Amino acid sequence: MKKAIRWFSASPPRTLLIGFAFIIFAGAQLLRLPIATVSRESMSFVDALFTATSATCVTGLVLFDTGSHFSTFGHWVILLLIQIGGIGFMTMATLFALILRRRISLKERLILQESLNQGSIEGLVRLVRKVIFYALALETAGAILYSIRFAIDMPLGQAIYHGIFHSISIFNNAGFDLSGDFSSFSKYSADLYMNIVSMVLIVLGGFGFIVLADLFEIRKKWKFSLHTKVVLSVSAVLIGFGALIIFIFEFTNGRSIGDEAFGQKVLMSLFQSVTTRSGGVATVDIAELRQATQFFIIILMFIGASPGSTGGGIKTTTFAVLVGAVLAMIRGKEDVVLFRLRLAQERVYKAVTVTLFCIGIVMLGTMVLATTEDAGFLKILFEATSAFGTVGLSMGLTANLSIAGKLTIIFLMFIGRLGPLTLTYALGPKPGRVLYRHAEGKIIIG
Repeated sequence: MKKAIRWFSASPPRTLLIGFAFIIFAGAQLLRLPIATVSRESMSFVDALFTATSATCVTGLVLFDTGSHFSTFGHWVILLLIQIGGIGFMTMATLFALILRRRISLKERLILQESLNQGSIEGLVRLVRKVIFYALALETAGAILYSIRFAIDMPLGQAIYHGIFHSISIFNNAGFDLSGDFSSFSKYSADLYMNIVSMVLIVLGGFGFIVLADLFEIRKKWKFSLHTKVVLSVSAVLIGFGALIIFIFEFTNGRSIGDEAFGQKVLMSLFQSVTTRSGGVATVDIAELRQATQFFIIILMFIGASPGSTGGGIKTTTFAVLVGAVLAMIRGKEDVVLFRLRLAQERVYKAVTVTLFCIGIVMLGTMVLATTEDAGFLKILFEATSAFGTVGLSMGLTANLSIAGKLTIIFLMFIGRLGPLTLTYALGPKPGRVLYRHAEGKIIIG
């Protein structure tokens, strides 16, 4: 036992792996308590584990309707798991250490570096303070704005409760909601106020805390880092292009936006494009979209949000590097250049590695689900990608999964939140020093 603990704590990736797993199992045990459900009946361990994984990995795929199945206690357990999973358990641990005025050790800083996707440990504690401040400030603002709108439909106390829950869930891109009957935000599809508040929270949560720090401190330096420029530009292009494609494909589809007014079609298309960033809430029934739209959403979900954010996927920066590499190859250039800055070859290799890893994991999950579940291939691929991208959008397969299917989705959600490279570094052997290089060979490509 001691040997196993030493093995897991030997590197930051392993510590992250066991940390997330511990939180998920602890959350599952709390959700299994009879007081966690309205019926006061204990959930099965697999169902509780699925829900805890979905909350901790800020995904939003659910087996039961969150609003009607879980009690107030269950809601708060889910909310706590979302908050820990969204901000990161090491960030939360650092917060408590700072409150208790305890010194942050070098090992803890290395784990923080891995958790926040940083290149060095310099300024990490300062960044953690910013992460916590920005997250709580935006969640508080979102809770107030939501509560004002919910107060029109329900008593003030209930409105505040719903406001807090949805603000934390949507800012962390978790996708859990209390709307009831698996309806998500469909009743607010024509509500401009709710759409704008939700989209702003999803986008800000998906930017990543490094980008948020740059945005909030623009007056101090009046200059963005390359990372922030890439995230902002790629996110804007994907959201705008995504909304346009969804609008065109669904324009005449009476089961989604076809029967709505022109302005409403634009709003609903924009919301669906934004929520694929890893939001998980929807204002239309995803199962009623055309197959072309569903497949396009799969691509957007696979790209996902940005590094250091609450979202998943291969990340916007990885996508940007891949596009840059393709353009460089077409133009006969050796260097990948973004915003007049050359990227190191190691960054390009890492982008290709991450993408291939992610494609392989989604393919593996899809093949397993195609074996265990009785459903169409597109529906299975959609669910697998949604789980891996920690998005939470569903075509209706999740609620009818077999035990093997649930375990497969749990695996995909966990890998998607932890990151495939982090898992590889955690489970793989420690790299040794390279003492030689092989002779160069040639191979025909294309």
